[in-house]
Amino acid sequence: MVHIPRRDAPPSVHHVAARAGVSLATVSNVLNHPERVADATAARVRDAIAALGYTPNRNARALVSGRTRSIGLVVTSLRNSLFTDMVSGAQAAARERGDTLIVTNSDDDLDAQAEHLAFMESTRVSGILLASMTTSRAQVEAARQHGLPVVYVNHEPEDVDACAVVVDNEQAGYVAATHLIEEGCRRIGFVSARPDLQPVARRRAGLLRAVAEHPGVTLVDVDAGDIDPPGGTDAGARIAAMSLEERPDGVLGVTDLLAMAVVTELRGAGIRVPEDIPVTGCDHNSIAWGGAVPLTSVTQHGEDMGAVAVELLHAELSEPASSHVHRTVVLGSELVPRESTVGRARAVAAARAGRPSDPRRTEA
Repeated sequence: MVHIPRRDAPPSVHHVAARAGVSLATVSNVLNHPERVADATAARVRDAIAALGYTPNRNARALVSGRTRSIGLVVTSLRNSLFTDMVSGAQAAARERGDTLIVTNSDDDLDAQAEHLAFMESTRVSGILLASMTTSRAQVEAARQHGLPVVYVNHEPEDVDACAVVVDNEQAGYVAATHLIEEGCRRIGFVSARPDLQPVARRRAGLLRAVAEHPGVTLVDVDAGDIDPPGGTDAGARIAAMSLEERPDGVLGVTDLLAMAVVTELRGAGIRVPEDIPVTGCDHNSIAWGGAVPLTSVTQHGEDMGAVAVELLHAELSEPASSHVHRTVVLGSELVPRESTVGRARAVAAARAGRPSDPRRTEA
C-alpha cells in the first residue's frame, strides 16, 4: 500500500513519490541523476512534479550535500561589455547543466571582491568563476581551503595553480598595431594606464612586437593616468596639442573607452579621424561604439570565455582533487575594422601623389 502524505503543507518529495507510485530514491534520482532512471518512470515522476507544482528545496539539499547546484561569478566591472558577455556565456552554459548562476560585481574594488567571495561561500555554491584584474591570491586560497574550486576568467594566475580561460591579449595588441601600420602609420601612440594590469601589459607587449617587425615604425607612449574615459580625454587633448613632428600619426587605446575619448578630443581640435590620425581600441567594448566615428577594435570573446569557464569548473568538480590537472585555455583575437581606421592608407597614398584624399574635398 502506498502511503499518501497529508497536504496541509507545500508539496514535498513525498507527495511526488506517492502520486507517481515510486520510491523516494527514484524521485531523487530523477532530480539529480536522471540517467539512472528508465525513461517511462522518469516521465511519470516529472508529470507528478508538474501536477503538484513541486519545487525542489535547494537549501535542504545543501544541508545534506554541503553544496547547491549553483555557480558563483564575481566580475570586476559590469560597465564593460566584455564582462556582461561573460555573464551571458556562463549563464547559458550553466543552465545547460542544470545549474544556477549567481553574479556579483566588485566595481574594481578588492575589498568588495572579498565580500562577494565570502557571500558566495555562505550560499554554498559548488564553485566560483572569478573575473578579476588581479590574481587575488589570498582571497582565492581562502576559498579553496574551504573546498571551493576557483576558475579565473580573463586573467591568467601567475603564482596560483588554478584553471583559467583568457583571451590572447598580446595577440590583440599585435593585431591592432599591425592594422595601424598597414594603414600607413609610422608613429604609433599607445594611450594606456595601469601597466600593473595583466591585459594592459600583454597588449603593450603585442604592440612592441609589431613595431619591432616593421623598421621605421616607432612607439609613442601616452600615459592616460586612468583606463576610463577621463584619461582618454586628457590624452587626446595632449596629442592634439603636439607639434606635427612629435604627434603620433596613429593611436592605439588600450581600452575602447580610452580610444573613443581620444577620437572625440581629436575631432574637437579639428584633427580628422581616420584621415589625419586613425584610432583603434583593443577590447571590443560595445559601450564605446556609439560615437560619431565607429571604432575599430579587437574581439575578446567574452561569451566563449564564460562558457569555457563553466566547463573547466565542472571538470574540476567531477575529478578527485589529487588527480585534477589545472589548465589554461587561451582564445584568439581578431580585428574588427571600422571607420575610425579604415581609409587611412588611401589618404596617405593620395597625399603622396599630391591629390586630395577625398574626391569631395578640394584644395583652397
